[in-house]
Amino acid sequence: MNERSREILRQIVDSFLETGEPIGSRTLSRRLANSAVGNLSPASIRNVMADLEDLGLLEARHTSAGRLPSEAGMRLFVDGILEVGAISDDERRELESLTAPKGKNLSQALDEMTRTLSGLSSCAGMVVVPKAEERALKQIEFVSLAPDRVLVVLVSEGGLVENRMIDLPYTLPAHSLTLAANFINAHLAGRGLSDARKIISEEIASQKNELDGLTAKVVEAGLAIWSGEVGGGHLIVRGQSKLLDDVNAVEDLERIRGLFEVLETRETMLKLLDATHVAEGVQIYIGAENRLFKGSGCSMIISPYMNSKEKIIGAIGVIGPMRMNYARIIPMVDYTAKLIGKMVS
Repeated sequence: MNERSREILRQIVDSFLETGEPIGSRTLSRRLANSAVGNLSPASIRNVMADLEDLGLLEARHTSAGRLPSEAGMRLFVDGILEVGAISDDERRELESLTAPKGKNLSQALDEMTRTLSGLSSCAGMVVVPKAEERALKQIEFVSLAPDRVLVVLVSEGGLVENRMIDLPYTLPAHSLTLAANFINAHLAGRGLSDARKIISEEIASQKNELDGLTAKVVEAGLAIWSGEVGGGHLIVRGQSKLLDDVNAVEDLERIRGLFEVLETRETMLKLLDATHVAEGVQIYIGAENRLFKGSGCSMIISPYMNSKEKIIGAIGVIGPMRMNYARIIPMVDYTAKLIGKMVS
């Protein structure tokens, strides 16, 4: 594309991001008066717009109602024309204030960050929460609630607390719970549960311990409830109502409703996490580029976050209309992912 075509495409996208409406050649002519390409007649602009439409970069809702960027046009704009901004000091401080979540478990801390990201971006915020086995742990405790019911409390090295209930098919004395916790804690030492479970299982199998049979069972039960979750992790979505702010017609509402249904499925979480593994850093999906959002008229900006071993364990991002403020939101998502990586590590 020559400079004239690029500038006309940029002006059309800028107008779309501002108003959500098509723009005609006469309006474009006025907008271009102070641009790098200078004054262009409406007829010259129409010729360029026709060429861009032939390339699949523009589309028209009606024959004489101006032009809008297509999904391909938005992709070209984001990849080759967009100038990404920087996160503001206020936004930085607001996000950083959430990274010392004492007294909260990981899901609660990430839920709060997702709500904040949704508010700052005016989009729906989402985060894939990692499995407990992926996080470096500091301590585990078993608390007896009933003869056959135990509360498992996990404390990660960053101070995050998570707890789960386990039901046991047998009654355990209090000293067995204490022995089990002491035994597991002696093997954690900053490991994730999957690593600790492997080491402990080998010790139990080779009888390199002084635990009695009941304690061995609760050790395995306590670890299995964390590291044996099918599929792993879960998805938190906050601010879904933000997606309705840009709805212009009944059919738009139906597409958004369909997107909500997709986001409620467990498979979505796995696909979102898989999407973060294909490249490093922030990734942008516009419309049908991601099968999850095909037909919804939405875009997704998502970034993975890593643990201390630089292994991708989750992802955070936003879903919004195709006309979202990419220049502002991309650095916001990127910074939030980096903060979460530090928090979970």
